[in-house]
Amino acid sequence: MHDADCVAFLQWALPRMRLHWPGFRKVRRQVCKRIDRRLQTLGLADAAAYRSYLAAHAAEWDTLRGLCTVPISRFYRDREVFACLGHTVLPALAAAAVQRAQHTLDCWSAGCAGGEEPYTLSILWTLALAGRYPGLALRVLATDADPLALGRAAAGAYGSSSLKELPAPWRALAFEECAGEYRVRERFRAAVEFARQDLGETIPERRFDLVLCRNLVLTYFAPDLQRELMPRIIATLRPGGALVLGIHESLPEGSAELVPWPGARAIFRKGALPHDGPAAL
Repeated sequence: MHDADCVAFLQWALPRMRLHWPGFRKVRRQVCKRIDRRLQTLGLADAAAYRSYLAAHAAEWDTLRGLCTVPISRFYRDREVFACLGHTVLPALAAAAVQRAQHTLDCWSAGCAGGEEPYTLSILWTLALAGRYPGLALRVLATDADPLALGRAAAGAYGSSSLKELPAPWRALAFEECAGEYRVRERFRAAVEFARQDLGETIPERRFDLVLCRNLVLTYFAPDLQRELMPRIIATLRPGGALVLGIHESLPEGSAELVPWPGARAIFRKGALPHDGPAAL
């Protein structure tokens, strides 16, 4: 399929899946290659034939949505964000959790792809912070709609390029090398639970101290779906909890209950932390 034909097809198909074309511009070539392979598998000649196939086979829309999922992730991706989490945000959230007599610091990695983000969070907590909060354990729910990505995440094995941004001392402590890959050690895997979940359909029925929703809802989802989902995502946060977005993303209108975390980029706080005053109670 020629690029122009694929772009026209995506501009037709994405809105029907409540996805947002502008978010796909930079990754369209990868998506188009996937769609080309799907056409070959189905024995279809072109985009027009695929449109007819979609009209006759409603279940194919789920397959197409999966083809449009483009996980781009690395350990410690956007290092300034994780540095701020380690230096400021997580200590504040941990102190608030201890004050509430919690035994776990509950986190959600939404759209976790191959698992790099939730494992980074576990590594950061275990190596930099856990010793300061001996009665508090980190617990991370990591969700994604792609079962293949979740399979890779559960395996916890990565190429060296995925680890290049992680601080070198952490690489040595958190991974064991095996057959040319780097496998996350068990002590860092234990804190992470993986689950299949399509944010367009369901939201976890839990409360979290920290939610990471980076480069997903506010990049790839259609504006009307963004406005529908963001209040539900924010509602999963405990008072004083933190929401982390992608560094190029902005909150949609109507998110007044969130305020920028002081000194942080792309991190927002829900009201005040408990020790800040009555607003967090």
